[in-house]
Amino acid sequence: MGAIGERGTPEARPDVSVVVIVYNDVERLPTAVRSVLDQTLRGVEVVIVDDCSTDGSYETARRLAAEYPERVRAYQLPENSGGCGEPRNVGIGHTVGSHVMFLDSDDVLERNACRNLLEAAERDGSDIVSGLCVRLHMDTRNKKREQWYPWLYATTRTLESVEELTDLFVWDTLSTNKLYRRDFLVENGLRFLKGMYYEDLMFIAEAYLAADRITLIPNQVYFWHVYARGPVKSVSNRRHEMVNFQHRMEIHRRIDALLAERGLDELRLAKDVKYLKHDLVLHLRDLPFRDASYRQEFAGLARDYLAGIDRAAYAEVQPVQAICAYLLEQGDWDNLLPAVDTLTNRDKISSPLAERDGRVYWCAEHLDDPSGRQVLDVTALGYHSKRLDQMFLRNVLTRYEESAGAGQSAGTVRMAGRVTNPLRTIGQDAVLTAELEFSARRRSLQSFRFPVSELRHEGEAISWEATADLARRLRPLGVIDAVWDVRLHLTADGVRTTTRLTASTPGLAEGLLPVRPRLTRLVADHIEPEVSQRGHLAFRLVTRDAAGDRIQDLVARGTHGMPGKLAKSGFRRAKKLRKDLTSGQSKLRVYDEVFSRLPVRKGTVVFESHLGKQYSDSPRAIYEEMRRQGLDFEAVWSYSGSPKGFPEDATLVRRWSLPYLRALAQAEFWVDNQSYPLKLTKRPGTTYIQTWHGSALKRMGFDEPAWKLRSKPQQDAQQRVLDRFDRFLIRSEHDVRTLAKALRLKEKVLLRVGYPRNDALVRAKRREDATGVRERGPLAAELGIPDDKRVLLYAPTFRKHGGRHGRFELPFDVERFAEEFGDRYVLLVRSHYLNHVVLPPSVRGRVIDVSAHHDVTPLYELADAMITDYSSVMFDYALLDRPMLFFTYDYEEYVHEGRGTYFDLRERAPGPVVDTEDELFGAVKALDEQALEHAAARAEFVAEFGEYDKGDAAKSVVEQFFSHWSGK
Repeated sequence: MGAIGERGTPEARPDVSVVVIVYNDVERLPTAVRSVLDQTLRGVEVVIVDDCSTDGSYETARRLAAEYPERVRAYQLPENSGGCGEPRNVGIGHTVGSHVMFLDSDDVLERNACRNLLEAAERDGSDIVSGLCVRLHMDTRNKKREQWYPWLYATTRTLESVEELTDLFVWDTLSTNKLYRRDFLVENGLRFLKGMYYEDLMFIAEAYLAADRITLIPNQVYFWHVYARGPVKSVSNRRHEMVNFQHRMEIHRRIDALLAERGLDELRLAKDVKYLKHDLVLHLRDLPFRDASYRQEFAGLARDYLAGIDRAAYAEVQPVQAICAYLLEQGDWDNLLPAVDTLTNRDKISSPLAERDGRVYWCAEHLDDPSGRQVLDVTALGYHSKRLDQMFLRNVLTRYEESAGAGQSAGTVRMAGRVTNPLRTIGQDAVLTAELEFSARRRSLQSFRFPVSELRHEGEAISWEATADLARRLRPLGVIDAVWDVRLHLTADGVRTTTRLTASTPGLAEGLLPVRPRLTRLVADHIEPEVSQRGHLAFRLVTRDAAGDRIQDLVARGTHGMPGKLAKSGFRRAKKLRKDLTSGQSKLRVYDEVFSRLPVRKGTVVFESHLGKQYSDSPRAIYEEMRRQGLDFEAVWSYSGSPKGFPEDATLVRRWSLPYLRALAQAEFWVDNQSYPLKLTKRPGTTYIQTWHGSALKRMGFDEPAWKLRSKPQQDAQQRVLDRFDRFLIRSEHDVRTLAKALRLKEKVLLRVGYPRNDALVRAKRREDATGVRERGPLAAELGIPDDKRVLLYAPTFRKHGGRHGRFELPFDVERFAEEFGDRYVLLVRSHYLNHVVLPPSVRGRVIDVSAHHDVTPLYELADAMITDYSSVMFDYALLDRPMLFFTYDYEEYVHEGRGTYFDLRERAPGPVVDTEDELFGAVKALDEQALEHAAARAEFVAEFGEYDKGDAAKSVVEQFFSHWSGK
């Protein structure tokens, strides 16, 4: 392999030696080497090490060395080593540069990589300098780019130990996007494992732990070329090979031993978390495609390792990831494979679930094991609170066979399956109907439906059977609809859910079925079943004779030749045009250049509440007052999501749709409580009545620190949005001093009439004072609240960060609350409309989630007392003069680390301010005493913050702006 020679002298020593390893990659090797030779740093050498290739790679390496004798050297191993480790080790031995990098023959370096890495190394004296790696998916048309853990490289930083940044040790396990000081490698004896996959993991773990200083730079340095459809699969694309998993397990064991030897428990825990959420998941997803012997061998390798994982790691990963690991350790395949289905298809409910003691579990097994009970608890995922039409259910294919019985053609297939029925959501007596749909995967093409002949309710599942005469009914085009997906639409008592067919038994669905394409049978005359990457049954068009194969070959060559390129180019242009026409920028152009030139339609009002999410608040109150007065006008309501719950006597338009934009462009009035899309210009002939959505405790608008930090152009753009308001409703002089000032509103814009939404509260208080009776209204019966139970309403403000599962988690133990107070109170929980909360079944009937109710006002009227924090609901509810409790468990963080407040809530709150769960429960116990104690404070609070709320705000607004539409 030759000696280093004179190149090792200090005078000739390069700054960086790049070790390029190659095995049977003759075509791509020159590109990799060229990316090194073209570096802007000139003092760079290339050391090529060939792993005994058989395709001429070494000859190409030697030719490159001859072409660049001062910069390139080539070496070859006497026999193939079976991995990337040994070629890199040999390369290290032949490097003479002060620093070393590694490059694979199918990847390239960014042009400034060596310069940027070396400058950081010399500046900081670091043993390792690491930069950003970018994965380029070479098989995709646009070479899809994917940055490798970019959050690690957001800024330049230097670490004295890898323990300062656990994520670096755990996640960036590449050896190739890094520059190493050569003496550091030599002194620490850092070498790659020979003949093993995942050699990077062990090498970089040892290097991280040995380094005295590590620098990270935000520059791109390495382009990792991914060839998913290449003739030779990379290690990451051969995870189904058992040796792949064996090597991964061995590497993990060795790293664990290294961490244990050094007592690095925190790093070990972080690594265990990564193993559960990443390494294991990669292999679990392949299990449905493997036979029983593979699964058993896989489980045998995994169980021993899982037994040694810190149980605390299970609490740090997504529930389904922990569930899969636990069930694999237990060898419970009946429950594991459905869990893997959910792992692959995130929203799918794959298990019938089990409810025990008010909690929901993935399965009924293993609940006698405390660890299993904890891991299998999926209450927080809220499966139990979903309606059938919100569920994506597992539908397992149990039977597949060609059926050519009486009256059936040769292309008939009989299928059967079982649809999961979680918590028996579909009742035993439900009326069931279903149909199979075959649809071309390419959108806007054909679909065909077949009735399901047999449906049986089996408790935890709905079984079905259907016969599809594909030869007669399925009529593909034959060229552009090559793949067909299958779905089952199941309807129970009129409520429909759609499922995909999961093919979890290898080899169950096989064989060719004849079909009659509309264009020509020469291109395809049969379909055959295949299983998608997500485990769902699909069908692909094929031909079965030699002539057809030749035609298909011609078609394939045509699609890659000039005619095909022209056809593809035309299709892409059409697709891009369609995308452009529906893009935000195109819609804005249509709004400005087309709709805004249409005449304003007199008598048209567009209403919107909370960005179209609700039919509620002051816009609703104004709308209903206009209807009550019998005004002659055209009402348009904006909705986002589902139109359910919006008024039937109005025109409904989906927010940001073209009908929505046209309605806004031609409306005489806009009425909303938050803001119409910021970039829409209001026409001079349109009057914008902004009702707003609450008085201000938290700093708003230009008083917010984030707004103050914006550039002048950004602030000017924001001001133009606010200047669209023609009228802004005010309910107190406090809002004039705070909210109106923060939004820089002119005095002439302010309308001191109170909030229309609060008219009902003022009237309710007057009725109660006059009669001495508190009317609950129909909502109590609708919610099933007994007459002898008092009602508490918990209405917190918006929380930016969700809990473990991305949801708003209640800041107190709701089960404890139900246990202590459930005999006296019903707690209504209304989360902010941008948050989502899940309640456990154990509190059913005692704690009720009312977040889906559009309008909060009836909830105010129903509640005997309210618990809140910093939400503006306090200003509205105070009008009822009922007790309020303020649970400010995160007061210091919210007030001092957030955007700040206009006044100290602890000094001005018209009720107890508590910080802990025990204090909150104590305040609930003393609710009646608290009500009397804070009566005067409530009166002062209303006088200051609700002075214009007199019960006639909606009427006043209608009289000022819309009374001329009266038909009387």
